[in-house]
Amino acid sequence: MQVKEVKPINFLYFSTKTRIGELGRFVGIIARELYRDAAYNDLEVTCPVYWNYFGYDGNESVPFILNIAIPIAEIPGNYRGKFQMKREESFPCVSLVHEGSWFDLQQSYIRMMEFLAIRGLEPCRKNREIYLNIDFMNPAGNVTEIQVGVRPESFTAFNMVPEVQGVQSFAI
Repeated sequence: MQVKEVKPINFLYFSTKTRIGELGRFVGIIARELYRDAAYNDLEVTCPVYWNYFGYDGNESVPFILNIAIPIAEIPGNYRGKFQMKREESFPCVSLVHEGSWFDLQQSYIRMMEFLAIRGLEPCRKNREIYLNIDFMNPAGNVTEIQVGVRPESFTAFNMVPEVQGVQSFAI
């Protein structure tokens, strides 16, 4: 687990209001459309697909905003595709790389919430899942970086180790 501040990122993204139980309908479909749109509009994709959750509090019946996004090098002024673009600011978070089935993601989130509580870090109800490797044939091969957003005030107050290669972090 690591406490870090992710630098600003440009995103091409799809946004919807949904619930946890409805996420399956987006798997594989939206990402494919984002990549097609990026290629058609000659956008340089710089990372794998992100799922950004805004307002999710653990209650499966409460809707939240989901942005499925791919990072892009820049936001062109002449984009005429079917998705939206934005630049997200720095993102203070606790990060964990989850290896294996997405059905087990909840256990990783529980570990992360315990880590936050023990260290006095307050979550901000914004989370990211970065799908580093997607293996539909062998879910044990999935690799997902989970980033749980931290309120800037508690992040600033957190006692960090000095920068190592330009990155402030606290590794566990």
